[in-house]
Amino acid sequence: MSQRFSFNGLALQELREAATFYSQESPKLGEAFLKEVERALSQLREFPNSCPLVSRTVRKKVLRRFPYKILYSLHSNEIRILAIAHQKRRPFYWRGRR
Repeated sequence: MSQRFSFNGLALQELREAATFYSQESPKLGEAFLKEVERALSQLREFPNSCPLVSRTVRKKVLRRFPYKILYSLHSNEIRILAIAHQKRRPFYWRGRR
């Protein structure tokens, strides 16, 4: 059975802000960013344990084309997205999110 996703509210905000930034650079770039996030989420749904742990319960999925990573935790019935984090800014700022 496929797990569902849930997003921390701040992770959703980060996703929107990054997409807006890339869309301002070029509408096609914004679309490409969102498609890459969708691709990564599809992989997580299929193989949720495939990404490395960054803490006891949090894993990271690095995006291919963009300098972002998806930080997430696994629960019995969902994949909880904790952050859509830029890889070069404020490491571990997301700690404490649920």
